[in-house]
Amino acid sequence: MFSDLNVFKVAYAMATHAGQRQAVISRNMANADTPGYRARDIEPFEYALENNKPASAMIATRTGHLNGASTDGLNWAEHVRRGTVDPNGNGVSLEEEMLNSVQVKRQHDRALAIYKSSIGILRTSLGKA
Repeated sequence: MFSDLNVFKVAYAMATHAGQRQAVISRNMANADTPGYRARDIEPFEYALENNKPASAMIATRTGHLNGASTDGLNWAEHVRRGTVDPNGNGVSLEEEMLNSVQVKRQHDRALAIYKSSIGILRTSLGKA
């Protein structure tokens, strides 16, 4: 009954997305002075979540079970971000990366808050508050 709740899957996916995006942003910041390096990013969580949903196909709970779709598609594609480029070919803006980093931290905190409140609701419903 409580083993397959979507709210936990979404919170996990949101936290994983935030972690992957933070890794991309930190790589951008580390290469801020590298000639020819272009800033990279991954698609926002909302779009990634919409695009990862199977189109009414059966979902496999085990590998190879009924040839269903796998539920662990949590790898988001990385792409080169468009924008202005410095004369040396570098396309990283440290200010923009700092703002993106704050956005990602908020997303991760939101995922943890969703998880904590869902655990609290479950504990309350079981009478173990």
